Amino acid sequence: MRPRLTAVLAMSADGKIADVHRHPARFGSAADRAHLERQVAHSDGVMVGAKTLLAHGSATLVHDAELLKMRSEQGKSPQTLHIICSRSGHIRRDIPFFHQPVERWLVTTQAGATHWQAGQEFQRIWADVPWPHLLAEFYALGLRQIGVLGGGGLMAELLAAQVIDDLWLTVCPLLWGGATAPTPVDGPGFATPIPLELLSCQPLGPEILLHYQVQKSPA
Repeated sequence: MRPRLTAVLAMSADGKIADVHRHPARFGSAADRAHLERQVAHSDGVMVGAKTLLAHGSATLVHDAELLKMRSEQGKSPQTLHIICSRSGHIRRDIPFFHQPVERWLVTTQAGATHWQAGQEFQRIWADVPWPHLLAEFYALGLRQIGVLGGGGLMAELLAAQVIDDLWLTVCPLLWGGATAPTPVDGPGFATPIPLELLSCQPLGPEILLHYQVQKSPA
């Protein structure tokens, strides 16, 4: 058994998540940010790549009073567990994330773990554990729903492992352009495309919110 993994991402109309220099891009509207907060609040944990964390510097917190009440009634902590994924383990200690009221786990390599094992920044650390085994451990620890908030490298890895179940994608009304600007699924790409089934499509102010189910390849 493993948790359900739901990706929650925003991109430009030409499929980019940042400019060609990979600068932090905050182009989603207030409605998109509210949608992201709802998804985080309904999750038992969220997974974030280290580059995405460093780009923003902070956790994705729940502020809405009704969502905080919902989590309390479900016996959950006010803020959602954050699972940071970093092969190198090189994460700056001076970012606000390490002072925010969230439980922090780290998924890394043996080399990456050496940067953090002596400290208290991460409550749990996993090193060189394959995704199927890691997700099974998460499930055993009570995680049933995990939100994946990017970045593109983490998304590519999880899609290749066939563990992303569904995808919320906000299409924002702007164009970044550039052949090297990153997309929601970064890296070298796949030999064959991963099919998606459209579950819903709705306007979100000037944006479009798409909900897809990820189709798994035959075993």
